[in-house]
Amino acid sequence: MCNDYEQHVSHAEYSKAIRALELSGSDADASALIAADDIRIGDSGPVLRAAGNGVELIAMRFGFPPPRPKAGPIFNFKSDGRNFADSRRCVIVLSGFFEFTGTKYPKTKHRFVLKDSPVMGIAGLWSEDKDGALSFTMLTTAPGPDIAPIHDRQVCVLHPRDWAHWLFLTRPEAELLAPLPAGTLVVETVREGSD
Repeated sequence: MCNDYEQHVSHAEYSKAIRALELSGSDADASALIAADDIRIGDSGPVLRAAGNGVELIAMRFGFPPPRPKAGPIFNFKSDGRNFADSRRCVIVLSGFFEFTGTKYPKTKHRFVLKDSPVMGIAGLWSEDKDGALSFTMLTTAPGPDIAPIHDRQVCVLHPRDWAHWLFLTRPEAELLAPLPAGTLVVETVREGSD
């Protein structure tokens, strides 16, 4: 499941997406657009969340804290059959995400991007621990036709036009958390594995 993504969304691209949604935000939000070739579990990444009638972009840690001793962080969360109306919804802002195939390391690394946009989002949930530290997890669903040949699950990809729909639930959750139609994502192999 997705445990690695890239963030090369520019301030101009992010601002254009927010303006198109007619949402109020702050230019100071751009400081959260941390550029990185690989954001992995435990790293910080830019996350969009509701703030009153507008939105704010802030940096959060990838992965909820472990739920019990010796457990790992929760970085993916199944959306199937769940209702998130009373949850802390967020959009993880990114330019592309990775999935891996193979059994030997290094595994083959596949990159997914939206065909018609340099910016994408992943539907997520955010939390705050007792010390005020913020973290997020990515929601997953059944794989769409662009991902099914590589993985049996996929993150819930959101086109920028759907970000506000997810944050404010102005469309049914089942429509927003569904696999995208064939041809929506472009996939490329960025590293061949050893097997």
